[in-house]
Amino acid sequence: MLYGKEHVQRYQETDGAEGHDWNDTTVLLLTTKGRKSGNPYTTPLIYQESGDDYVVVASKGGDPDHPEWYKNLQATPDVQVQVKADKFAARARTATEEERAQLWPLMTRTWPDYDEYQKKTDRQIPVVVLERTR
Repeated sequence: MLYGKEHVQRYQETDGAEGHDWNDTTVLLLTTKGRKSGNPYTTPLIYQESGDDYVVVASKGGDPDHPEWYKNLQATPDVQVQVKADKFAARARTATEEERAQLWPLMTRTWPDYDEYQKKTDRQIPVVVLERTR
């Protein structure tokens, strides 16, 4: 099973032929700019589509702290996204409360563990909307 850096590498090498479909769900690659280093960091994330946008969840398995990629996009919301062979620039933002109410069930249908992750932490797990920049 692909995970971490190997997942990113195989996804990039095969334009998502390996790595897009993962554990009965779908994965995109999100590249953020390191808020301290300025270096690019690429993370494989479960996603769903909502209209023209892509949706990901900053769960970190229910850890009390946000994942690094989420902290990075809070500092610099301009990101790069790869969905299969489609590579594009996007602007990342945290979903509003109203959007989260609609998007959370979408994401838990594709990855039910998100509900368990939310129970493990006091922080509200952010739902992130990736809007393709034109």
